[in-house]
Amino acid sequence: MTDVNTVAIVSSVVPAERRTEFFPRYLGGHFLKGESMIYDWARRLSAEYTGGSWEFFELSNSGFYVAPSRSNALMVEWNLNSFSDTMQPDAFGIVVTLFTLCHLSEITMDDSIIERFYALREFALNHVDAGKIFRAVD
Repeated sequence: MTDVNTVAIVSSVVPAERRTEFFPRYLGGHFLKGESMIYDWARRLSAEYTGGSWEFFELSNSGFYVAPSRSNALMVEWNLNSFSDTMQPDAFGIVVTLFTLCHLSEITMDDSIIERFYALREFALNHVDAGKIFRAVD
């Protein structure tokens, strides 16, 4: 049974004119390290990822994520949990952002980074590819 008081978390694309403030807004003083980690995790998780442009998303629960601007799925592999499957770019971006936030929170011990991780995790619970997302990050 669904709780009638539950409010769906909504994602919205960040317009181009607000992109320069995106990482500083969500990662504070750790924004340069965090942005670099995004692209590093993308390369680690998918040999098919070779760079390119990304879309930035804000969530209605104060979370965020980024995803590659491409239309085709990527093969994603993470040997530490034996995950190997294809993912659509949006789901891949959520996985990359979750890995980044987890890693960045371990380095910085910054509670706001941990809060961003849990906000994105909450959004991911109802994503169309939630099963793959959670298998990848488990």
